[in-house]
Parts: sequence; structure tokens; C-alpha cells
Amino acid sequence: MKYIIFGLLFIISACSFNQKNSSEKADTIEISRDKYADQLYGFWLGQCIANWTGLVTEMDKIGNIGEIKTGDFYTRDDWGQPDQPSIWGQGVPSDLSATIDFVFRDTNEIWGADDDTDVEYMYQHLMYSHQTSLLSPVQIRDGWLKHIMSEEENFLWVSNQKAYDLMADSILPPDTGDPKLNEHYDMIDAQLTTEIFGLFAPSRPDIALKLAHLPIQTIARADAEYISKFYVSLYALASVHHSDKMNEQVHWMAQEAKKVLPQTSYASKMFDYTYQLYNSGIPWEQTRDSLYVRYQVNQMDGYDLTSRELYCNGCFAAGINFAASLVSLFYGEGDIVETIKIGTLAGWDSDNPTATWGGMLGFMIGKEGVEKAFERKFSNRFNIHRTRQNFPNNGIDTFDNMAKTGLSIIDRVITEEIGGSIDLEKNVWNIPLTE
Repeated sequence: MKYIIFGLLFIISACSFNQKNSSEKADTIEISRDKYADQLYGFWLGQCIANWTGLVTEMDKIGNIGEIKTGDFYTRDDWGQPDQPSIWGQGVPSDLSATIDFVFRDTNEIWGADDDTDVEYMYQHLMYSHQTSLLSPVQIRDGWLKHIMSEEENFLWVSNQKAYDLMADSILPPDTGDPKLNEHYDMIDAQLTTEIFGLFAPSRPDIALKLAHLPIQTIARADAEYISKFYVSLYALASVHHSDKMNEQVHWMAQEAKKVLPQTSYASKMFDYTYQLYNSGIPWEQTRDSLYVRYQVNQMDGYDLTSRELYCNGCFAAGINFAASLVSLFYGEGDIVETIKIGTLAGWDSDNPTATWGGMLGFMIGKEGVEKAFERKFSNRFNIHRTRQNFPNNGIDTFDNMAKTGLSIIDRVITEEIGGSIDLEKNVWNIPLTE
């Protein structure tokens, strides 16, 4: 009897991955390099769409400590309506769009880099140039100092800016993220600079976290570090097939990634509370409002930023933006269009969660999936020199080439860090799912 049960368990395990080669062992996944290249293209495209759309409402709505009043936050009814000024907009709405709507770049235009895409681009470039899977402290510091402008607008804020200043003073990572030296260690910065490491280790969040460890600690500690690990893990799990239904797939990924959050952390409690409200069936706006009251007004679960009297009440903080991002992830239910809409309207640093989910969902559905979702074609060109410097070709790159560079990095990660193999005849990776 026990052999029958064992056989059934083996069959179930073997069927859990849609790309599984029947000749491989049950603990190995086979992934097409051609398909993955298309998915990497979808990552960059989806991230750019979501990043630029979220910028329209960035810092428009951050709440006013106390009872929520009409207009304190956007709702779904504000989509397509006039954009309101941000906290630093001096009464002027965004110049990206007069209304709250998607921001696209046509096939004859070029996507501009922003802080949600440019450091990830830089890390990919550094890994490729140094032919390494694990960047060293010196490689990170030298890369930052070479590619980030020092005097003019450099598109760095809070923890990233502090880490850059410390690097300029000869301090190496991970000390640049040490709370003793960097008072902004718990801001959002690590989220938007490290998600891509999850894509470099397909189906292996453990390896992805190894690759991302130093880049995360370059700028983050405590809950900001845990939250960044959550996003990296999610991205790695995007390669694992759990369900043909996007909603089920995304929710499974989130529950698996949540395991990296210490149970005593406010991040873990934020996740549980947000998921509980989502499952209760209330509208996403009500969940967002509840999160605001629980964490920014009542400072529960150890989230004490309001008492610290930071600028804009910590509107750049990892925590409240993590909570907002979970609202768009859960209620978006795997639909890239709906997820970006909710993220854009949810409040706070709205371009960051949208870019995260646009990139992840764009990866999951690939280039054609993104085009189908929005019913149009897009530019495939990217200008890294909008925000950074000293890259080849005067900073103009293409998503096709960026995906190709990513494949080269993944080839090395799979063979050197994961212990997998590359079958060039079939153009696939064979990746062991455990050590």
C-alpha cells in the first residue's frame, strides 16, 4: 500500500510544473530559454508602463493623520479624472498626463529610465560586465559612483541618496545600509532596486536571495530588508507553474514569498491583515483606508513612523507602501491592467508598487501578453541616460537586448550557483528545485 501512495505522490509532484520534461527527475524543472527571453522583455515593458503610469499620481494622496475625509485618497471613480497635485507639486498636477490614465510610449518613441528601473538596469549591466553572479562591495560602490550623477539631479532619494553619499566617502556596502550610518535604512529604496534578482534565479528563491543579499543590504535593514526579500522571492517564484488561473498563481506566490517575513515583523502582520480584509469581500478602497488608520493613525503592529515626525509622515517608507502594494496585488487578481490601475490610485509612492507588479505580471505573460492586455504595440527602446550615465550607445538600449543580457547572466547563475545545466540543442535550462 505504501508503494501505491508513494507512486501517487510522485505523479502529483511531477505534474506540478507545466514545463517538466518526463525524462527528468521530479525535483527538476525544465525552462525554455526562448520563452524566458520573451518574459524578460515583458518584464521591462510591463515595468515601464506601470512606472510611468504610477508617476502621474505619485505622492498625490498620503493621508492626513486623523479621520479620513472625502478627497484624502483616490477611489476607482477617479480613474480618467483630472490628476491632482502632489505634495511637492506646488498646486500643479503631473505633466505626464492631465488625467489619471495610462502613460504609453508609441513604437516611434523611447521609454525613459526612472528610479524604479535604472538601478536594476545598472545591476544587470554590472553582473554582465564583471561576469559574476555575486557582485562584490567594491563592484557595487564603483558601479554606483560611475553610473550615478553626483551634482545635478541624480534621481536618488532617502536611503539611496544616503548610501551614495557614504560611497563617495569611501564607505563600502553593506555598511552603507547600516542604521548607524544611514538613518533612512527603513525607506522603500531596496524594493525598487533589487526585484530583478528574482528573475536571475528562476524557480529558486533561495538562490535569488543569495544574489540579492548585498544589494539589499546596501540600502536597507530590518523590515525594509524583509520586504525586499519578499519581492525578490515573488519574482523567483513567477517561474514556477502552480495554476493556469492567474489569480490563483499570484496568490500562491504571495503566500510562499510571505515565508521570508519574520512572524514578529510588522511586515508579516501587514500581509496577514491585508489578506484578511481582501478575503472579507470589502472594496479595495475600504481596505486601503483601513490600512491607513491601523498603521499611520493608530501605529499598530510595531509600525511607529508617525511618532517619528518624518517629512510627509514617512510617505517614502517601506512599510506603508508595502501595505498599499498588497492591496493592488490581491485585488488586481493577476490582471496587469487592473493591478496597475489600483496601484496608481492606492496612494503614497504610487509608482513603486505599480512598477513592481507591472514588471512581475509583465514577465509572467510575456511581451505578447502585455500587448494583448493593452490592445496595442509599444516602443521597445529604453534610454538609461535619462537618469544615469556612462553606459554604451549613449544610453539607448532595447528590451530585446536587455533580455539577451539577462539570459547570459542566468546561464551563469544556473550553472555556477544552482548546479543546473543548459541544453543548447533544445535551448532549455534544467534547474534542480533543491540543493
